[in-house]
Amino acid sequence: MNDQNLMEKIVSLAKRRGFIFPGSEIYGGLAGTFDYGPFGVVLKENIERLWLKMFRDERDDMYGVDAAILMNPKVWEASGHVQTFADPMADGKMFNTMFKTSVGAGEEVQTVYLRPETAGGIFMNYKNVMDSVHPKLPFGIAQIGKAFRNEIAPRDFIFRLRELSQMEIEYFVKPSDWEQAFEEWRKGMHSFADAVGLPNNLVHELEVPAEDRAHYSKRTIDFEFDYPFGRKELWGLAYRTDFDLSAHAKASSAELSYLDEETKEKIVPHVIEPSLGVDRTILAILTSAYREDELGGEVRTYLALAPKIAPVKAMVSPLLKNKPELVEKAKEVRKELQKVHPAIAWDDNGNIGKRYRRQDEIGTPFCVTIDFDTLGENPELKDTVTLRHRDTGKQERLSISEVAARISESIQ
Repeated sequence: MNDQNLMEKIVSLAKRRGFIFPGSEIYGGLAGTFDYGPFGVVLKENIERLWLKMFRDERDDMYGVDAAILMNPKVWEASGHVQTFADPMADGKMFNTMFKTSVGAGEEVQTVYLRPETAGGIFMNYKNVMDSVHPKLPFGIAQIGKAFRNEIAPRDFIFRLRELSQMEIEYFVKPSDWEQAFEEWRKGMHSFADAVGLPNNLVHELEVPAEDRAHYSKRTIDFEFDYPFGRKELWGLAYRTDFDLSAHAKASSAELSYLDEETKEKIVPHVIEPSLGVDRTILAILTSAYREDELGGEVRTYLALAPKIAPVKAMVSPLLKNKPELVEKAKEVRKELQKVHPAIAWDDNGNIGKRYRRQDEIGTPFCVTIDFDTLGENPELKDTVTLRHRDTGKQERLSISEVAARISESIQ
């Protein structure tokens, strides 16, 4: 299939199976906005949880914040966004892509901005984190949240949006240690790509030349991905020097330096910023996981999602839904498997083949079928079930405990 055809199929599957819907669709939609459906929101949450696990929860040098979207407009003046956060228009005039809004009423009305990136809220809380938890360098502050950009031409499904989600870290280091920290985060981002199932051959590094870097950056690597519409930016890793803390200290007169307990010197930490777009990550995952093959003489579509991020870990189904004894046993099995992970689906709609196809398109790694042998029609197979593997369509007969072990192993 050609690339455009692939994108059309992914967009269709995403809507059909409850991953992603056009925003406000019944009124004709709004360009650059999409809604996550029942399976899409779980996929999104699984990706975010994995990021938090790897980069916040399993580290001793990372702290989380959840900053306000609306901030004092002086934040964006000091950071340079009011002056530089712009895209060129066709007539050559630069267009600032920050959304303006207002707070207050009457004479108290004040113009503010919807944040164009989550980093600003992290820098605003640097001093609060310092004063409340007293971290030692190096340390980081992590945040997942919404950002807003008034894109002139949003396009390519959820690649370029006006409302997007970011997973960002500002990692504060001694000025002399920035290169080591930069390299550690470069490797960490590749580890995350592996963890969410992005093929290594589709992820590329681009060393951004000085003329193309953001105004605050002294070094930037773009992690690019081979999307169906071309090789485009997926994530970014930037060395922001002490630009932000120094700029905010000057504009606000706040003390934002750090006291080095060893040398007793006050320093302004430098910053390494790994910035990952959630929506672009999801699109990369969907495009690389999309598969078509032939199974049982029919063409089938499935999503080869990594089990740890798949919205459904396994589906449990009675072979026949009009047999109460099968239904009852299937519910018992599902309850047992939910001890391993809560995302064990129930599906008794249509024949077993249609259920398998539906779960394939959702990306469910395993399907578990309860039949009369499970109930003891064949004594040798009593309390065993059929486990079907998504990627191959192969089936095997296992005990319930063996199925539980398979699911557990797959999501580690």
